Amino acid sequence: MAEEKKVVIDNEDGDSAEINLQMDQPAPEVEEIDTAAELENLKAELNAKDDRLIRLQADFDNFRKRTAREQADIAAVVEQAFLKDLLPLLDNLSRASDAMENADVETLRKGIEMIKQETVAVMGKHGLEPIEALDKPFDPNFHQAVGTVKDDSKADGTVAAEFQRGYIARGRVIRPSMVQVVNNA
Repeated sequence: MAEEKKVVIDNEDGDSAEINLQMDQPAPEVEEIDTAAELENLKAELNAKDDRLIRLQADFDNFRKRTAREQADIAAVVEQAFLKDLLPLLDNLSRASDAMENADVETLRKGIEMIKQETVAVMGKHGLEPIEALDKPFDPNFHQAVGTVKDDSKADGTVAAEFQRGYIARGRVIRPSMVQVVNNA
């Protein structure tokens, strides 16, 4: 049978309440726990996890450093390959400079044109492409307008003149074309 116990609770305001507590079952027996052994087990487990965390952090830091080093090495190899491709251009410019004393203007013009074509080929090999601007619609993503001109033979917003060629490398604008745009208004 359940045992009933009355408890009276008084609060600071002077009010009181009476509560009837029914005790259906006796309080469970409390098992004695070896707290010292349990504490030692928890400390050992925590130390093992701390050690694992420190090792993971060190591994990640080493991975980050190794990745940065590998990226720098790859960039250096690409840069060296590019510079190696530019060496024949430098050689041809030196030859043209040396030949200026004895060559006529037409020979120099042809030599410079050949060097220009070779430069365009080397740059193209490395992903550089010129932006086509003349007589194309003005596009602020590829062109930089530095002036306007009135030209009734062309539609408004058309590129009338290109002052400096723009370039794209692997889909990204390296330098926009500096252009003059038709404005007939």
